[in-house]
Amino acid sequence: MSMIVNQYKEKVVPELIKTFSYKNKMEAPKLEKIVLNIGLGSAKDNPKSMEIALEELTMITGQKPIVNRAKKSISNFKLREGMAIGCSVTLRKQKMYDFFERLVNIAIPRIRDFQGLKSNAFDINGNYNLGLNEQYIFPEVNLDKSDKTRGMNITFVLSKKSVEENREMLRLMGMPFKKKK
Repeated sequence: MSMIVNQYKEKVVPELIKTFSYKNKMEAPKLEKIVLNIGLGSAKDNPKSMEIALEELTMITGQKPIVNRAKKSISNFKLREGMAIGCSVTLRKQKMYDFFERLVNIAIPRIRDFQGLKSNAFDINGNYNLGLNEQYIFPEVNLDKSDKTRGMNITFVLSKKSVEENREMLRLMGMPFKKKK
């Protein structure tokens, strides 16, 4: 097991049980999956950018991404049904924990002028969404092969619907949220 799984079981769960008065350790929130998305509007003009984005996402996650295609045609965007417009990866189990550990300990500290992540970026279902402006914060990305800066959305799908409980769980696992003033 990885270090982050041991930390979750030995430190995070007992702290959550004490804080939120759970009767059972199974009530504590946990990570179910992590979903990474890259939108590529420029892929319709430059098909090579899709190949590069797929390769970079594969290097970052260690898993082959799927290509997302347009569901319907939109003439204002010069978009036809079935055109490749993005790629995504869903990480579960050990790959999810390995990615979380690399994100928190290696990639996020490499963000320029970093002052903490927004602690209110939770959706209605209690999932945390994180947007990154560039993929270069990951050391796996080869700058020579990359053609341009791409942003990505990372969604942490959690088992609880409660935002407070999920925020506390992520904070205890090492997610660097902004300090409240």
